[in-house]
Amino acid sequence: MRLQTRLILLIGTLLFIIIIALTFSFERMLVTTLQKNVGASALKIAKTVALMDVIKDAFDEENPSEIIQPIVEKIRMETDAEYIVIGNREGIRYAHPLPDRIGKEMIGGDNGPVLNGESIISEAVGSMGPSLRGKTPIYDDHNQIIGIVSVGILLKDIHESAATYRNAMIIFAAIALMVGCTGAIAIANGVKRSIHGLEPKEIGLLYQEKRAILETIHEGIIAINTEGTITLANHTALKLIDPLERMEITGKHVRDVIPDSRLLEVIKSGNAEMDQEMVINDSMVVVNRLPIFDRQHQVVGAVSSFRNKSELLRLTEELTQVKRYTEALRSQTHEYSNKLYTIYGLIQLESYQEAMDIITHETDVHQNLIHFLLQEIPDPIIGGILIGKFNRANELKVSLEIDAESTFKDIPSGISRNHLVTIIGNLIDNALEAVLATSNDNKKVKVYLTDAGKALMIVIEDNGAGIADEAADQLFEVGFSTKHEGNRGYGLSIVKQAVQQLQGHISFHSRSQEGAVFTVVIPKEKEREL
Repeated sequence: MRLQTRLILLIGTLLFIIIIALTFSFERMLVTTLQKNVGASALKIAKTVALMDVIKDAFDEENPSEIIQPIVEKIRMETDAEYIVIGNREGIRYAHPLPDRIGKEMIGGDNGPVLNGESIISEAVGSMGPSLRGKTPIYDDHNQIIGIVSVGILLKDIHESAATYRNAMIIFAAIALMVGCTGAIAIANGVKRSIHGLEPKEIGLLYQEKRAILETIHEGIIAINTEGTITLANHTALKLIDPLERMEITGKHVRDVIPDSRLLEVIKSGNAEMDQEMVINDSMVVVNRLPIFDRQHQVVGAVSSFRNKSELLRLTEELTQVKRYTEALRSQTHEYSNKLYTIYGLIQLESYQEAMDIITHETDVHQNLIHFLLQEIPDPIIGGILIGKFNRANELKVSLEIDAESTFKDIPSGISRNHLVTIIGNLIDNALEAVLATSNDNKKVKVYLTDAGKALMIVIEDNGAGIADEAADQLFEVGFSTKHEGNRGYGLSIVKQAVQQLQGHISFHSRSQEGAVFTVVIPKEKEREL
């Protein structure tokens, strides 16, 4: 059974039970109240009649009923009582609505308390049927009980009056039930709309799927409502905010957890903020902030996704490394194609010695380079980037020299090779561009690597135009470049970030028209984080 149908049946059934119970209770209260009021009214009439002097005096007459009967009948008709019966101490009637019953004994069996001086309201079966009676004694001038007054209302009359009210209550109950059922349908439809027509099982499954998705996402996710209270946070967000995972952030105000958060501003403006940088718990993160809209396009909250910038940097480095390997292979292919064509031409010209000289020279150069790298720089990743840059430099007609004193054997396993490739590759690329921008015929780039002592040192030197003084302060800023082409200004900023990740230091020295020297020092053992 669908949720909408169950809600309608549940609410309708509860309303039916409550309305029937209330109707029955009101009816019983009404009947009880009617009986109480009718009994009190009957007793008042009886007391009034008992206090009439003409009634008292008639008891001394030879035929009391001749005096009492007309008076009592007149009172009965004016008060709408069913009957007024007056009898003596022996229960012999002196007045009765039916004259043929005068002189006969009173019926009901409840005269005892009255003869003892009590005024009572009783329910008994008399000569006219079940009735509610008010009874009181009649006293003479000497305060002696000489008779009894009984004023009665038939129970069927009370029930007929109650039936009139009961019918009205039934009509009211039916109307209330109809209104309640209409409200139940409206509530069920509203619930259905609010949960987008989903069933409870589907909602539960969606919730489990949502939690699973949130926990598998590598980005931190935080959602807040319009008051700024955090309504959702995944495990990644908690680890970024509280690495020790001692704090439960759901239910807290976002400013208490992330003081610099701009999610409240996003709620106010309704505008998304993409790829923004901010610091969370001493970590640089890249943040996206989006407002959450309801069906009426009103902002009901905001959600933020953020990721540690170092992870993004690592991905960028990997892509950059792949790109460099691709460029190196392309350069090598292009360079060897040219040399093969040259050798092929010399053979056709029968200049065999010249062809042999070229082959020998190329073989010696590459064999010497590879042998040197295998001996002094055995790490295949770093050796690979150096060979690739060497081939690239040859293609660009730039002399790339790796200092013969270089050695890079003792690289701790804790130092990321990707970071080292990023540093070496970007610095060599910058040096190549610097020398290519000059008119110098002898374009040179020198590389010196050493692992001596407690630190790794990387020195890249070029004989380009150097770095202008006005550019020195902005050299490592993101987007800053002395070139005018687009998509520039990221190489040195990535280098600096990689150096910082390795807790190292980068510096440069430059002279106008004499080139520049970049020096990177990376400690072999990282400082312990407090």
